[in-house]
Amino acid sequence: MKPLIISFILLFFSLNAGAAIRGVCSNCHTMHNSQNGQSASFNSVVNDSLTKGDCIGCHAQGGSSEIVEVGVDSIPQVYHNSAVDLAGGNFAYIDGTKGGNASDAKGHNVAALVGTEDTLSSIPGAIELNGYGPHPNFSPTTLTCAGSNGCHGNRPSSGEFSAISGAHHGNIDGQITNPITTGSSYRFLLGVKGLESPNWKNESESSHNEYYGVSNPVKLGCNSGNGEYSCHNSGSSGVDLSPPNGTISQFCMQCHGEFHVMKSDMGAVIQSPFIRHPVDYTIPSSDEYSNYTLYSIEAPVARISVPSNPSSTVTPGSDVVMCLSCHYAHGSNYPDMLRWDYSKNIAGGSASGGCLTCHTSK
Repeated sequence: MKPLIISFILLFFSLNAGAAIRGVCSNCHTMHNSQNGQSASFNSVVNDSLTKGDCIGCHAQGGSSEIVEVGVDSIPQVYHNSAVDLAGGNFAYIDGTKGGNASDAKGHNVAALVGTEDTLSSIPGAIELNGYGPHPNFSPTTLTCAGSNGCHGNRPSSGEFSAISGAHHGNIDGQITNPITTGSSYRFLLGVKGLESPNWKNESESSHNEYYGVSNPVKLGCNSGNGEYSCHNSGSSGVDLSPPNGTISQFCMQCHGEFHVMKSDMGAVIQSPFIRHPVDYTIPSSDEYSNYTLYSIEAPVARISVPSNPSSTVTPGSDVVMCLSCHYAHGSNYPDMLRWDYSKNIAGGSASGGCLTCHTSK
């Protein structure tokens, strides 16, 4: 009976493991950090939680492949010189490892990876209004991957390891609609919804991530009872830095809040003329916008409900423009982490793509 019980347990967990780490423990962990007199870690340093690498040691190895295979597990790379980038972009553009001209403006400057930010002294678009603003620990010069100074994981946690603790083993892949933990959130961004591409890439109009958005920007502030959403949801630590509706744009605006504002305050004033490009805003179904119907990975859209499969169709009047419609999350070969060369979008010509993906008549 014991072998049968054990077999059933193994089968149960293998069927429900999803995309959680499933290889042998020694692929990621080391008991003494020593093998044949050499360091057993990916980055030749001692790491917390008996791991062979921290965020950078595992996911930014700087090789020639965008994905590193370790046994049956794959490790997506966010710093490499492969010709193919993952959906979030590539930090290697910042220091010139890829793409040539190095520039702080090409990405988020994770200090331990590409050095500190030398151009900006404050977060672009950071605001403080009615108690709303970026996390107080955030600074352009001390950015990390996770933790209280980063984007991923449970951000009130002080360190990167504590912020993502358990997430790799409890990771839920695919359709993310109930992001209550780091492992059940889109790409370990706590509270964010979406559909994760299994190979971490936006490859084509039919193979890509799906992002979540809302049709109108919500009113954000800290005046409860005045029709406003709270800055952050409540958590066991007193502050839970997850977006109120779970959209990727709301997540970005927790630092860059000014860019989410339609007019002069945090209210959801959505009519034209805009003073900033709207996000979490429905693409109009009329005029030039109605021509954007085939999904473009150069200018992706968000959906008002998280689909179970990627779609090659864009539906103006329903689908949503978001921060990632124009920007990469990690880095790109263009200033401001843009997805295209903004200086080459020329009105009145025969060019397409970039801004002209949506603004088709320009």
